Amino acid sequence: MQTQTILLIIVAFVISLLVALFQYIYKSEQRKKNSFFFASLRFLSVFALLLLLINPTFKQNTYFVEKPTLVVAVDNSSSIQHLDQEKFVGQFVQELDDNETLKERFDLKYYSFSDKLNDSLHLSFDQKQTNIAQALEELDQIYKNTTAPIVLLTDGNQTYGRDYQYSTNGHKQNLYPVVSGDTTFVVDTKIQQLNVNRYAYLKNRFPVEVMLTYSGKDNVNTKFEIRSGNSIVYTEPISFSEEENSKVLNLTLPANRVGVNQYEATLIPLEKEKNIINNKKTFAVEVIDQKTQILLVSDWIHPDIGAIKKSIESNERRSIVIAKPNEVKDINDYQLIVLYQPTGRYRNVYEQIKENKKNYFTIAGTRTDWNFINTIQDHYIHEIIRQTEYYIPRFNTNYGSFLIEDIGFDSYPPLQGIFGEIRLKTDHDPILFKTINNIETQEILFTTVEKDGIREAVLLGEGIWRWRAQNFLDTKKFEDFDEFFGKIVQFLASNKRKSRLNTISESFYYGNSNIIIKAEYFTKNYEFDSRGNLQITVRNKKTESTQTIPMLLKNNSYEVDISSFEPGDYEYTVSVSGENITRSSSFAILEYDVEQQFLNADIKRLTEIAKNTDGKTYFLNQKDSLINNLLADQRYQPVQKSKENIVSLIDWKYLLMIIIIALAIEWFARKYNGLI
Repeated sequence: MQTQTILLIIVAFVISLLVALFQYIYKSEQRKKNSFFFASLRFLSVFALLLLLINPTFKQNTYFVEKPTLVVAVDNSSSIQHLDQEKFVGQFVQELDDNETLKERFDLKYYSFSDKLNDSLHLSFDQKQTNIAQALEELDQIYKNTTAPIVLLTDGNQTYGRDYQYSTNGHKQNLYPVVSGDTTFVVDTKIQQLNVNRYAYLKNRFPVEVMLTYSGKDNVNTKFEIRSGNSIVYTEPISFSEEENSKVLNLTLPANRVGVNQYEATLIPLEKEKNIINNKKTFAVEVIDQKTQILLVSDWIHPDIGAIKKSIESNERRSIVIAKPNEVKDINDYQLIVLYQPTGRYRNVYEQIKENKKNYFTIAGTRTDWNFINTIQDHYIHEIIRQTEYYIPRFNTNYGSFLIEDIGFDSYPPLQGIFGEIRLKTDHDPILFKTINNIETQEILFTTVEKDGIREAVLLGEGIWRWRAQNFLDTKKFEDFDEFFGKIVQFLASNKRKSRLNTISESFYYGNSNIIIKAEYFTKNYEFDSRGNLQITVRNKKTESTQTIPMLLKNNSYEVDISSFEPGDYEYTVSVSGENITRSSSFAILEYDVEQQFLNADIKRLTEIAKNTDGKTYFLNQKDSLINNLLADQRYQPVQKSKENIVSLIDWKYLLMIIIIALAIEWFARKYNGLI
C-alpha cells in the first residue's frame, strides 16, 4: 500500500473521530451513558464511508497446483481401418481415459487428426488424407509455453505434407508414438507414384512418369500395363531384385480423342502378394483440340513482360507470343491481344483490333502516351498530367463479371502510373481501386470494359512483376497470382455473353481429393446476388440415382462439397429457386484411395521422431509400460504456482453492509431514546 494512501486513512480516522466526539460528547449538554455508544456508531459509519472514498487496494496471493498436460492425438484416417486397427486404437484410448492414477498426475487432452487437427475425439476412421507433420506442428504451437508430452496413436503413414521425420527437429514436446498396424516384413510390389499432366492436345502424345517399388529378397518378374477401357495401350515386363528394388518408367501415350480419357495403370501382383490394392492406379487426361493463343505487344523491355509470360504459360492450355508493334502483321491467329504501355507506334495494332473485333488488355504505365490512347479509342479518357504516382491496390468485393477472389492486394507493392483521373464512357466493372498515400479512393486502378461485344481490361500501372514476387513471398508459390491473372485472360479470351448463373467445376476429380462445385449468381444488372436460393441436382450416369443438395453461400460464390460421392460418372444441374435459370455440366470421380496403399505401419519414421524429441516408441499392447514410464518420468511433475490479485476495498461488499447496519442501529437507538 502506498504511503499516500496510509496518510489518507489516518486523516480519515482522525476526521471520523472528531465528528463523532463533536456531535455526541462535546455538543451534548450532559454526558449520558449511551453517548459513547452513539459516538462509536457514528465514528464507525463515517470512517467506513471515508474508506470507500479513498478506496485503498490490497495484494492477494492465491496458490494452486498446475498439472502437466498429456496430449493424446489419434490418427482418424482410413488407413487405420484398412489395417484392421480401429478396434484396438479405440480400446487403447478408453483405457488411458479410465486410468485414475494417470488423470491425477496429468491433465489429459484429446485430439484427432487426418488432413487437419481436430480438438475432439469423434473417431470414424474414414478420412481420405493424413498430414502428420501439420498435426504435430500445430500441437507444438498450442503447447509451446507448457509441459505437454504427446502420445501419438498412428500407423505413421502420411499421404501428403512435409516429412514429419525431419519437421519434428526442434519440437519442444516429447513424442511417444504408439504404433498401430502390422510391422511384419512382407513381400509387396506397388505403384509408388504416377505423374501425368491434367491436359493434353489432340493428335499429340502426352508424357507419363511411373515409379514402381518392390519389397522382398527374391528375384521376381512381373508386368506393368496401362489400359484404356478394354484396350491395352502400353505394356512392359518388369524385373525386381533385393538390390534393384525400384524402377522409373517414362513413357508417352497418344491423345486421339477429345474430352476426358480415363486410364488404369496396373502392376501385375505376385502370386503370394498380400496387398494388391496398391498395384493399381486410375488416372485421367483431358484432351483439348486447341490452345489459347495470346499476343503481347510491347515496345519496351520491362520485368512485367516476363511476369506476364510466366503467369499465362503456367497453364498449359495457353501460349504467348511477344512482338514489337512494327512486327505485328496479322492478329487473327490470336484470341487475345495484350498491349503493354501503348504509344503512337501501336496505331496499326489498334486498327487491326478494331477491324477484327478482337478483345484486348491494355496495361498503362509511366511511358504510356495518353494523348494517343484518348484519340484512338472511345471507351475512356485519361487526364493528361506529366506527373507519376504510386497506387496501392484495393480489391472491389462487388466485382461481378466473373468469379474472382482477393489474393491479398492490400499488402501488395504499389504500381506506378500517370497521375490523373480516368473517366469511363461505357459500361465497366472495377476490379481494383486506388489507395493513394493511405487514403482509400473510388478511382479505378484495374477494370474490365465491354462494348458492342468487345471486351477490354485496363490496368493503370506498371510493376505487376512485384505482385507475383510478393505472392511467392507470402505463400511460397505463384499459384494465387497466376490463377487471378489466368481468370482475367480467360474472361478476355472468351466471347461468351454474360450469364446470370455460372458454374465452376473440373472435368474430373481423383477420389482422394476434395470435390467442390461452385456457382455464381447475379442480379439482372449483373451484380452478385447473395440472396439467391441455389440447389444442385447430381445424377450418377450408371446407377441413375439422383441427389439434390442446397448450395451454401461462401464469400462471393455458392458452393457444395460432394467429396463423399462414390467414384463414377456424374452430371449435375444448378438451379435458382423462383427463377427460370439453370446450368448443367458433368464430371467424373476416379477411383483412388491413397490410404489403402499402405500395407504396414511406418515404424522407422515413428522411431526417429521419438528419438528427435527425447521420447520413446510403444506398441498397442504396451499400454501399461507407457503409463508407468510417464508416471515415473521426473520431467512431468506438478508445479505449484501463485497468482497475485490487486483487490480494491470498494469491491468488498461487507464494508457497505457495515455502513448500513451502523447507521440503522444509530437511527433506531436515537428514536428509542427520543433524540429524534
